[in-house]
Amino acid sequence: MGLNSSTIVIHERDNVLIALRDFEAGERVVDGDREVILREDVPAGHKIAREPIQENENVIKFGMPIGRASEPIDRGEWIHTHNVVTNLKGTLQYDYKPTDDKIVPKPSTKTFQGYIRENGEVGIRNEIWIINTVGCINKTAEMVAKMASDQFEGIDGVHSFSHLFGCSQLGDDLHNTQKILSGLVHHPNAAGILVMGLGCENNYIEEFKKVIGDYDPRRVKFIEVQSADDEISESLELIGELADYAKTFKRQEVPLSKLKIGLKCGGSDGFSGITGNPLVGAFSDRLISEGGTTILTEVPEMFGAEEILMSRAKDEGVFEKIVDLVNDFKEYFLKHGQNVYENPSPGNKKGGITTLEEKSLGNIQKGGFGEIADVLAYGDRTKGEGLHLVQGPGNDLVSVTALTAAGAHIVLFTTGRGTPFGGPVPTVKISTNSALAQKKTNWIDFNAGQLIEGRGKEELADEFFDYITTLASGEARTHNERLGFKEISIFKDGVTL
Repeated sequence: MGLNSSTIVIHERDNVLIALRDFEAGERVVDGDREVILREDVPAGHKIAREPIQENENVIKFGMPIGRASEPIDRGEWIHTHNVVTNLKGTLQYDYKPTDDKIVPKPSTKTFQGYIRENGEVGIRNEIWIINTVGCINKTAEMVAKMASDQFEGIDGVHSFSHLFGCSQLGDDLHNTQKILSGLVHHPNAAGILVMGLGCENNYIEEFKKVIGDYDPRRVKFIEVQSADDEISESLELIGELADYAKTFKRQEVPLSKLKIGLKCGGSDGFSGITGNPLVGAFSDRLISEGGTTILTEVPEMFGAEEILMSRAKDEGVFEKIVDLVNDFKEYFLKHGQNVYENPSPGNKKGGITTLEEKSLGNIQKGGFGEIADVLAYGDRTKGEGLHLVQGPGNDLVSVTALTAAGAHIVLFTTGRGTPFGGPVPTVKISTNSALAQKKTNWIDFNAGQLIEGRGKEELADEFFDYITTLASGEARTHNERLGFKEISIFKDGVTL
């Protein structure tokens, strides 16, 4: 067969090529000034050995080890789970080794069009949210939201967020539920909030108010459905009052530094660390340099790359928080008898991701080179600018909900395999390959696969940045908004991570 250049080497130290299309055994690919003959079929997104790799020798991608060979590997062989194992194990001790190679916030005069709330916070949507304290009234909340959406105009929508919790919960589980729901109550994308309780749940309204703290009674209203004669009509009356209040807000010019963006990936593939995640990282760096805020989660998918994040900590105190964040999550796995480092899902593996190190090194690229300003506990809200890490699992919906509760106006979600879901806020699906973007036109909002098809990174990054500011200004809508896919999920001790 003739020569073929449909491969890429990410870093000069790498001993693997990345296949940009499906290859058959016997095909030849160009690797610098030499040829590599494929010894077997290799799917798109997967790895090909550039040179012989001895048993127990490291496999290098992104310039870093992603595991070690479990058997000798010849040049041209497919590299994957059948011949590579992780190098990771247990909890670790870390040393503080700061780097100067990090992006820090700078003053900016750039703006977007947003809603300035009474407390000074800024929203990018003017919605009304129904937050139910317990899962027993999910359908009641859903019915009220649907009826209100048909009845009230002049706002961006009325939405409820079903969940399973609030009843018979104790300890950390109840606290997690309350913190997440409280974060949603305070979210500035909602001009008005109706808190709907049943009346007999552990998370009953008067107890939940203690977690909410200070609130504006014009913006947050409450109803206990067991006490109401007609909870539907009474809820609609309260939403009418909230809608009148919401209509007093108009979009106006606000500093770009007010924008907070969540960073997440799911259904990753071998292109995630080459296209989608670096594009999001470039966006994060630019927003931080403008004085904005980005928020990164998925702690288990930092394992193996955590020292890169630790080196970018703002100071030693933040470094210690990152150490605790990582090791506490490892202890969580160990407490439940789980393998700490058996993380890539069947879909990840099918897409070309072999080990957790490989997934993590691709995952953290969403954070670019930003200085880590702070680390947040699950359910905490951001209070400053820069890149923040928030405690959360790899589970897509749980993590996107946590990012929203932390204050993210928008979540950037990179995916190589696709997913239709959306969080409470605009959830931008970014495909890591063009095939997905072309196939799932009702899922994908932006195609980062263009980066391996000739588009320059700076050019595409500029286009993407403009798209997000347009989205924040209300001049565009994501597919999850258009289709009404707005969901939440809350962490419970023992759920799949």
